[in-house]
Amino acid sequence: MTAEREFDIVLYGASGFSGKLTAEYLAHAGSGARIALAGRCSDRLLAVRRMLGPAAQSWPLIVAEASQPTRLAAMARRTRVVLTTVGPYTRYGLPLVAACAAAGTDYADLTGELLFVRRSIECYHDQAVDTGARIVVSCGFDSVPSDLNVYQLYRRVIEDRSGELCDTTLVLRFFRQSAASGGTVASILETMRAASTDVQVRRIIDDPYTLTTDRAGEPELGAQPDFLRRRGRDIAPELARFGVGGFVMAPHNTRIVRRSNALQGWPYGRLFRYSETMSLGKSLAAPIASATTSGALACAFGLGNKHLRRVSRRLVERITPKPGSGPAESARKRGHYTVETYTTTSTGVRYVATFAQPCDAYQGTSVLLGESGLALALDRDRLSPLRGVLTPAAAMGDVLLARLPSAGVLMGTARLS
Repeated sequence: MTAEREFDIVLYGASGFSGKLTAEYLAHAGSGARIALAGRCSDRLLAVRRMLGPAAQSWPLIVAEASQPTRLAAMARRTRVVLTTVGPYTRYGLPLVAACAAAGTDYADLTGELLFVRRSIECYHDQAVDTGARIVVSCGFDSVPSDLNVYQLYRRVIEDRSGELCDTTLVLRFFRQSAASGGTVASILETMRAASTDVQVRRIIDDPYTLTTDRAGEPELGAQPDFLRRRGRDIAPELARFGVGGFVMAPHNTRIVRRSNALQGWPYGRLFRYSETMSLGKSLAAPIASATTSGALACAFGLGNKHLRRVSRRLVERITPKPGSGPAESARKRGHYTVETYTTTSTGVRYVATFAQPCDAYQGTSVLLGESGLALALDRDRLSPLRGVLTPAAAMGDVLLARLPSAGVLMGTARLS
């Protein structure tokens, strides 16, 4: 990457739902970064800039569409970092990855689409390594809490000399969210539609190590289903009275975390086994709720991955939220979430890591993506030396652990036994 660029950060998709939230965060972060807003419509970009307040009124506007590779390439050459919120990424994202990989420009997105990450790796990982670009995927609620909680545990276990991580499980303990955004729904459905048209794609999705750097080098730990039927006590004694069920983003997040382990040379351990669940509370009905939730998710994903192609795309788009839409500000401010990740090490020591934000997942995502962009742009001398298609923990784990508490993220680890 050349030393001099016109901008530190270009936010692409700034007029969409997640883009506006990220622009608001960057405008009030006080970072001093040189920022530009980009998208396909100059009028909408101008409207966004006007609402951001005095700090953003000098930010330049760049008009570029996903269908215009030459404009994307020119945009990538002008900046150190591109942040993109334009999805579904499987449909619109690869040209921008190509532009950043060619220009040696760092990149971060919000994707929760497994196939998009897989195709980015297949097509552009080697080129990005050669040009020095960091293509960092899944820098929002999917999958920073998942990825950094395991990274926190790894750093703590190394510090304590307690061996390696073995059975490790994320539990979404508390979660208040008004509704899913159109982009989230579109991403899930886009992956299902692709899987329903191709048996080989379904095999890729089902492989727990489909994002690995070296598939043959991964340990064979048996089946690792995404939606396990488990009891809280199976995860940790502290959860003995809790029911737990499947977590809808587990199929994506688990593979991101496993790629983090592989990219860094498997420091978490060769017996590292990872899964994700959500708490269903304490009640006599919790075991029933656990089985029902996990079974329903397994059924929904199984049927969608096989048969969504039979349903008209136009019909699906009519009955689901439109991309670019999302919960109102009042609803977002009432939201919050807490993630806890439990692990047992190879020496039998147990730990828990916590990651929490006092806002909903979408507001939280704007913070996580914004801080990822600032880390890539302003903390370059403290980032990992890795290049290519990377995960948040592998690219900037230590930097994010240092940055995020100042952005209102609550994090920490505790030894349990």
